[in-house]
Amino acid sequence: MQITIPNNARNLVVIILILTSFCTATAQKVFSVQYENQAEVKVFVVEYENQADLNVFKVKYSNEAGENNGKWFFTEYENQAAKKLYFVKYPNQADLKIFFVNYENQAGWKDKSKIHLMY
Repeated sequence: MQITIPNNARNLVVIILILTSFCTATAQKVFSVQYENQAEVKVFVVEYENQADLNVFKVKYSNEAGENNGKWFFTEYENQAAKKLYFVKYPNQADLKIFFVNYENQAGWKDKSKIHLMY
């Protein structure tokens, strides 16, 4: 017995797979908004690495952006970003505390209980 799948269904599956992979590939493209009420996540940059929930490495090109692993690309325009961030002045105002690292291999989550904030 051979099962045939109509072309419409096959095309739909391909489109869904493409859209799904596109969404995950852009997970770490971020935009820094000017006002707190525009943000999805409020972020504070800590002074020391041991205070951070996430170590962040800023990549130079959008195709280097990670999949929720701390490799961030700051977009030029808001509509290009997967997440809108607002950088707060005090740690108690933040949803997420980050530390900017100098090397790509240092990027990553230190407190995985906050990983959902960047999905």
